Amino acid sequence: MKVYIVLAAVAASLAPFATRAQDATASLQVQATVAESCEVTTTPVDFGSVNLLAATAHEATGTILVTCTNDAAYQIALDAGQGADATVTTRQMTRDGGTGTLAYALFSDEARATNWGDTTDTVTGTGTGTANTHDVYAQIPAGQTSVAAGSYADTVTVTVSY
Repeated sequence: MKVYIVLAAVAASLAPFATRAQDATASLQVQATVAESCEVTTTPVDFGSVNLLAATAHEATGTILVTCTNDAAYQIALDAGQGADATVTTRQMTRDGGTGTLAYALFSDEARATNWGDTTDTVTGTGTGTANTHDVYAQIPAGQTSVAAGSYADTVTVTVSY
């Protein structure tokens, strides 16, 4: 008799689920807007120790890494730097602790024929969602024999417009 009472109680508790007649449904919309964005990092251009009495130019390379959202078009501009009387075609490193300068140039091609500046002479690219590497080709022109010995440096601002 006890077994029948327990079975009857279980059947009664399951009855509301077994007699369900209808379901109500609705759609839940999910959305997001992905904004174009870019990040930029650099590795330095380091000429090391140079002999300005040599009759040849000195060359070095640095990199600009640009990470933009997929399909985002971007443009990389390099300003003239902070050296006195610098332009985007003739940049100037300044002597540490002094007023002397050392001329150098930045290019977008390995042949060092295409200046890299901040207006029409910029570099363009399209984002892939991963870092795109852009090499910066640098050159200290020969013939700067009157430059004093010492450490020279400059800071060039890299601007990525997208």
